[in-house]
Amino acid sequence: MARSEALGIKRLEDITFVVNDIERSTRFYTGNLDFALTAESGNALEARSGERTRVFEADRCRVTVVQPLSPTSIAGRYLKRHPDGITTLVFEVADVAETFRVLESRGATIVDDIAWSTRGMGPAKDGEASTVGRLGWFDITTPFGEGRFRFLQRSDWTGPNPGLESRLRHPAEGLEPVTAPATTNRFGFEQYDHVTSNFLTLKPMVLWCKEVLGLEEYWDIEFHTDSDDKTATSGHGSGLKSIVLWDPHSGVKFANNEPKRPHFESSQIYGFVVDNLGEGFQHAAITTPDIIGTVRSLRERGVTFMPTPGSYYDLLPKRMLDLGVGVIDEDVEVLRGLQILVDGKGPGSYLLQIFLKEAAGLYGDDKAGPFFFEVIQRKGDKGFGGGNFRALFESIEHEQKKHRTAG
Repeated sequence: MARSEALGIKRLEDITFVVNDIERSTRFYTGNLDFALTAESGNALEARSGERTRVFEADRCRVTVVQPLSPTSIAGRYLKRHPDGITTLVFEVADVAETFRVLESRGATIVDDIAWSTRGMGPAKDGEASTVGRLGWFDITTPFGEGRFRFLQRSDWTGPNPGLESRLRHPAEGLEPVTAPATTNRFGFEQYDHVTSNFLTLKPMVLWCKEVLGLEEYWDIEFHTDSDDKTATSGHGSGLKSIVLWDPHSGVKFANNEPKRPHFESSQIYGFVVDNLGEGFQHAAITTPDIIGTVRSLRERGVTFMPTPGSYYDLLPKRMLDLGVGVIDEDVEVLRGLQILVDGKGPGSYLLQIFLKEAAGLYGDDKAGPFFFEVIQRKGDKGFGGGNFRALFESIEHEQKKHRTAG
């Protein structure tokens, strides 16, 4: 795809969740993750939409949470088909009209024409007209389950909660400011690094991302936990094929997985699709400049993470040498205590990552769904922790089996 035909994406700025219990989500984002509650729906919007909406922000990360008040609302109908989950990814773009033109020319399924909202920015000065901020956006459907992508552009749009109207079907009214967006977060959260999704087959999604979005392949891996057992007869192994696609202009990345034979239905990717009642978004990664401080503080707040076996850290120094990374800056025993994973390739180039428990495990409620967050610190490595996939797989499988046994 020609670089001149880029979509003009600047960043992934918002993920929109539909949930059964917005009060529980509020406690999690504000109490556990130190996101600021920046806006919420007013009475008029709730009466009109049959939904309650709250917006949470931490630096450049925004989460919009929607709970149905009516079973016939859009959110209510979604929850009849699925547990809690992401329904929309919101991307800021440089020129929404150009993004619309390019996507339409590539055959994207566009939900509606561009919607525009304007707002005066104060009185006129010295005979000049007052400044008017404009916000434009539109949605497209995607192969990511029922997920939609929203593209929005801001022009001189200011105020305590810029762009909140972009979440509304009737953008001129409804969401009311609560606090100004926080520019910092006590845990050091910065921005979204990538979003990972699970499918039963990758090919349609990959073709769509390339042909419609103009994305390029960035990274891939495939493996099976039975790989050490050449006969693969245990019946308990799990595997995946993963392809990462990216927009080289903005750096926005999508990691995507499908199950791998043998034992296709034993894969945790297949398990996600079963638990989610469909394909969709599995996790979102948030960057931090100091993952040790972040994880230590989150654990003190009561946040729980996917467990990592102690043997992982026994082998870590040798694995770093085998990967050519060499000696890392962090104390392995500190990483062991916090259960932070490490991966990399090449001298001094590595990343550190950790995965929160699935929402169902965090809340002890299957209706909360299989989504989870990742926390990541990159120290030169631009990969996706391929060497950690096996450890992550085993942890997720353990959680899935535990919930199914309990159920």
